[in-house]
Amino acid sequence: MRTQEENTTEDDDFDGPSKSQLKREMTELQKLGKELMTLPASRIAPLNLPEILADALKDAKKITAHEGLRRQMQYIGKLMRRVDPEPLRQAVADFKLGFAKDSLALHQSERWRERLLAEDAALQDFIQEHAGIDVQQLRSLVRAARKDAALAPEQRSGRAYRDLFQFIKTEELRIAPKTDMAEAADEDEDADE
Repeated sequence: MRTQEENTTEDDDFDGPSKSQLKREMTELQKLGKELMTLPASRIAPLNLPEILADALKDAKKITAHEGLRRQMQYIGKLMRRVDPEPLRQAVADFKLGFAKDSLALHQSERWRERLLAEDAALQDFIQEHAGIDVQQLRSLVRAARKDAALAPEQRSGRAYRDLFQFIKTEELRIAPKTDMAEAADEDEDADE
């Protein structure tokens, strides 16, 4: 029989993580592997993953059976123990952020289109914010979209409505890089001070 003192000395000698902690870490790696599967191949290539892990991710994308996918994810989790997960987490986060920014830009373009169709003052606001814009083309698109919106629903073509959206989206993208560069320059100046 063991005494209480013998049990505590054995517990004090153990320095490794608990079995539960190891399982949590393994589950986290499997989740990260599942998120890596959502990345396009062009985003995975620069990560310089071991070939066996890259192949396992490609194979997992092809598996449709639930149990097969579960076992493949366990295998990916096992392979990921040999890789530093931080750059992989960063790549997934960057991809999600880029997707969110794209979605936000589309919503912004949609709001501009609704404003341009609803109020005349929005046209001047848009022209002021987007220097160098083809004003004549914008006015023509707005006029055509308004005319199309005034028709009965079964007579609408919707082409002018879509063309206006594409024009706005293109202008937003043309202006966006300049805005991002200006914000980066402002941040650099703040860091210098």
